Amino acid sequence: MSLKQVTKTSAKTFNINEQLPLVAILRGVEPKDAMRITKILIAEGFTMIEIPLNSPNALNSINCLVENFGDKYLIGAGTVTTIEEAIDVIATGANLIVTPNFNEQVIRASVAADCKVFSGVVTPTEAFSALAAGATGLKLFPISVLGINGFKALTSVLPATTICLPVGGINPTIASMKPLMDVGAQGFGLGAALYTPSMSDDEVTENARQFVSAYRGCLVH
Repeated sequence: MSLKQVTKTSAKTFNINEQLPLVAILRGVEPKDAMRITKILIAEGFTMIEIPLNSPNALNSINCLVENFGDKYLIGAGTVTTIEEAIDVIATGANLIVTPNFNEQVIRASVAADCKVFSGVVTPTEAFSALAAGATGLKLFPISVLGINGFKALTSVLPATTICLPVGGINPTIASMKPLMDVGAQGFGLGAALYTPSMSDDEVTENARQFVSAYRGCLVH
């Protein structure tokens, strides 16, 4: 399938304030579990669900979630590193693509297909290149490399409207989230502290609840 066959022409303005800006990264989820786990997360308020492509049969999971939730929520893929992968994801009808790195082709293909795309960046060069290519926002990954001071320095030179989502080691506490929000984070990507395949449904529910509570707590402190 060619890029021309799967792209759309109209792009919609993205407003992060219309979402719970916590991206659920379901790394390792299997298709038989993807629907159940997503229902749990949506029930707790999540609106952005990412299936990393290095998960088992990831495209099958994404396709199923898109069919059931894609009209109301942002559903798509993470760890998208090549244009070929992007085309495969776009073909499922996904509306969200997240990359671990800056790849101009992936960003432009995603934008052309009306997918929201968050590009992995660490340096100012990567950040400005991603924005110039049309990225919806930036995935600061791994945030541990930048640290608070590095992230603050980066956001000080970015356009004020830039959406920044730190990823890597975020915990469901105000102490983990608020220092980053104070220097420019609008939300976060959440991985193993939210979900791993070994967790029970009750554990995922409780983790989700704690993350939502901590994020909302940051807004009033």
